[in-house]
Amino acid sequence: MKNNDWKERLNVVYSTNPDYSYEKENEEDQITPAASQQKLRVQLDRKNRGGKVVTLVTGFIGTENDLKELGKLLKSKCGVGGSAKDGEIIVQGDFKLKVLELLKKEGYTQTKPVG
Repeated sequence: MKNNDWKERLNVVYSTNPDYSYEKENEEDQITPAASQQKLRVQLDRKNRGGKVVTLVTGFIGTENDLKELGKLLKSKCGVGGSAKDGEIIVQGDFKLKVLELLKKEGYTQTKPVG
């Protein structure tokens, strides 16, 4: 017997093809590479931020939970707020050198400053 749970097929357009078989997408199967394999870039940014400066860490590859964990570590060590989403970490304020130092301590050896 087929698993025909309608909740898994919400927002799916009806098909008139009698041979059609619904396949749902797999969840995130992405794994996070080791810290030494990550190529992170650290830069200062003030675009669309009302003139305020933020430290931007880009180039993270891995799961959203690992990104948030690294963002939490950087924000707590700098003592400021920020966010971590879409493969980038935003730390409020000019902490470029401190963030570079913290990333190197955590094993992110291929980290480089931009600009």
